[in-house]
Amino acid sequence: MSQPNTGLGIDIGGSGIKGAPVDLDSGEFLRERLKIATPEHSDPQTLAHVVARIVSHFPEAAGTPVGITFPGVVREGRVDTAANLHESWVGTDATTLFSRALGRPVRVLNDADAAAVAETRYGAAQGVRGSVLLTTLGTGIGSALVVDGRLVPNTEFGHLEIDGYDAETRASSGARKRDDLSYRVWAVERLQRYYRVVEDLVWPDLIVVGGGVSRKADKFLPHLDIRTPIVPAKLLNTAGAVGAALAAVQDAPEH
Repeated sequence: MSQPNTGLGIDIGGSGIKGAPVDLDSGEFLRERLKIATPEHSDPQTLAHVVARIVSHFPEAAGTPVGITFPGVVREGRVDTAANLHESWVGTDATTLFSRALGRPVRVLNDADAAAVAETRYGAAQGVRGSVLLTTLGTGIGSALVVDGRLVPNTEFGHLEIDGYDAETRASSGARKRDDLSYRVWAVERLQRYYRVVEDLVWPDLIVVGGGVSRKADKFLPHLDIRTPIVPAKLLNTAGAVGAALAAVQDAPEH
């Protein structure tokens, strides 16, 4: 049975797609999340089918709004970039695509933006004044900027050119695995350079690190020498789905 304080969040990533119903009073999952590996051929129709499978896994959430994250720029439901998914996503009206696949209204937003919404409401950025930079370290690098509690959408700082490289190709968690780096080497030789460049651009008061690797923050954050306080996301890698669910409910006409 759906309730006004419940939403369904789906988090699309370069390596996995996961979702769960969310208690929006606490920011916690109401059931264990379902995760399905992102198909190698990750075109819009294929991913829409995967999202539909995940949504159907939670029949008790049939009447709840659905929020969906996407790893790229999303403006008014339209995908403008898709660095780690199939190029056919660019120009896709994701809101219409997923609404048709699920048979109900949806809210689609950038994955890091969704995580920032969740961390601002429930987590490490709650009550923080000034500027908060959230980065999600995964297959790529997602970024979100929150100023005095308000989101500045689609910042895409993961694609800054640093030392001649697209930043995420050197500093993402995916790059650490690809190059077989220890957490310490990754932090000192890759992440530190990245965060120093970004903090010189936006001068944040706090940096929050999300993504799956945030579960192991103690292995790399202590090795960073930057001026900005930097902490792991409190919601860890559930933040994207939680923030998407929250955004969907806030966007719903009855709310």
